[in-house]
Amino acid sequence: MTAYVVLIKEQTRDAEALAVYAGKATAARAGHALTPLALYGRYEQLEGEAAEGAVIISFPTMAEARAWYDSPAYQEALAHRQAGGDYRVFLIEGVDAAAA
Repeated sequence: MTAYVVLIKEQTRDAEALAVYAGKATAARAGHALTPLALYGRYEQLEGEAAEGAVIISFPTMAEARAWYDSPAYQEALAHRQAGGDYRVFLIEGVDAAAA
């Protein structure tokens, strides 16, 4: 079942660290079946606290999403993201469109 990684950027603390993260995170895609669906595009807050932006990435399964997140390449990038800003990040499993 398709799974999604959702990253919500609450606040930037170090733009330079986030620039390093962006390059390393792009490189960390290698060898993983992922599809970026939204990358800090136009954003409209409808409810709740406003965020600076969001990213949504699709994976074939939860296991593949977790494998990407836990990979050495992404973990190296992650250190820069955590130094650069405050985020909420979660994995969520999609639904079977035929059953919905």
